[in-house]
Amino acid sequence: MRFLRQSLAGVFLTSLTLALLFVAVQMIAGAVQDVLTREDAAPQARERIFAVTVRHAEVETVTPYLEAFGEVQSRRRLELRAALGGRVITLSEDFEDGGAVTAGEVLVELDPADAQSALDRAKSDLLDAQFEERDAERSLLLAQDELNSAEAQAELRGRALQRQKDLKSRGVGAAASVEEAELAEASAQQSVLARRIALAQAESRVDQATTLLARARIALAAAERDLEDMTIRARFGGTLTDVTLVEGRLVSANEKLAELVDPKSLEVAFRVSTAQFVRLLDAEGDLINSPVTVSLEVTGADLAAQGRISRDSGSAGEGQTGRLLYALLEDTSGFKPGDFVTVSVQEQPLENVVRLPSSVLDSAGTVLILGKDDRLEVLPVQLIRRQGDEVLLRGRGLESREVVVGRTPLLGAGVRVRPLRDEANAGGQTDMVELSEEQRAQLVAQVEASDALPQDVKARVLGQLGEAKVPASLVRSIENRAGG
Repeated sequence: MRFLRQSLAGVFLTSLTLALLFVAVQMIAGAVQDVLTREDAAPQARERIFAVTVRHAEVETVTPYLEAFGEVQSRRRLELRAALGGRVITLSEDFEDGGAVTAGEVLVELDPADAQSALDRAKSDLLDAQFEERDAERSLLLAQDELNSAEAQAELRGRALQRQKDLKSRGVGAAASVEEAELAEASAQQSVLARRIALAQAESRVDQATTLLARARIALAAAERDLEDMTIRARFGGTLTDVTLVEGRLVSANEKLAELVDPKSLEVAFRVSTAQFVRLLDAEGDLINSPVTVSLEVTGADLAAQGRISRDSGSAGEGQTGRLLYALLEDTSGFKPGDFVTVSVQEQPLENVVRLPSSVLDSAGTVLILGKDDRLEVLPVQLIRRQGDEVLLRGRGLESREVVVGRTPLLGAGVRVRPLRDEANAGGQTDMVELSEEQRAQLVAQVEASDALPQDVKARVLGQLGEAKVPASLVRSIENRAGG
């Protein structure tokens, strides 16, 4: 019985093996027959779909700005110079480079000995001129009195002559008496003439004394001014710079001692191109009072100040191009004259323009817009202005269309895309998008299957994909690497 059971098991296994071999031969024969009879048809091509970020084009009124570089200057600068030469005997404690002084503060005193002597001589000359004037006035009064006396005497001589002539006409007078009276009357007239000459000389002396007194007073004022110039004061409060003076030094006339600047009254001078200057003119051709922002980038903190354009230079400048503009600054804490700053100027508002990132525009002046069935279309536009990383555009048919942001050589007209609409980015936020669970799982599988990414990069990317919002640039990078 044992032999019979083993024999039956062997026959069963042999039959099963032969049956399986027959089925395998049939399958191989069928596969070979299918290969031999199959036509050589090309495989169906798969259209590549790219993920792109699109932005809604909205027409608005934008106030553009232009940027330039300028230098901060002080509107009040004063060179401290010595009007007269002399030796420095006193210096203010604040008379040093960077020293802060107040209005009216005594900064430098020169030796006033010579100036004091000149003032004393001028005072003495003034006294002499005053004495001479009084003496001339007294002489004029005396000359006037003498003239009056001579005229009275001449009048008496004239009446005596007339009386002698009357007596002679009546036959009781002598001719000798008449002649004697005539001679006396002529002598009196000669005396009157001499007194008139003396009076004219007295009047001339008075005029000379008046002139001499005026000159003496002028000399005295000059001497007082020279003595006052020996003391140099601050005309306004400010900061000293370029100080080259020490106590005891002998300075010459008109020598520059230092420079006083007002650190609170600052302006910025900056140069713009002629085209930019034209955009800052109004309809009458006058320069508009545009607001400006001045910024100075320093390590750890940035300084900024506001201001307005005040004027432009009268000439372009020798060897220069464009126009030189000046703007008054307000609240200039931290700024110093000589700072090299960045100037941002607000221009006149532009109406009916679309503001988009600069990556939407190509060199041919066209943008890609989302068309029917999510296929791209090319639209020509007009570039109005560049504003940093943004452009201001105008174009027919651009309003209310979705424009592709971040163009690549793979994108063109007719290409089908998957739009990633990012409304938050229009407000200046980070380019983030929300993914469905299916999209998220597909992106995670592509990252995990990639062998080109290092483990630390792969972990970081997977962490970003696990967030609620994922950067659109990361999504585009993964899909482009996977082929759509």
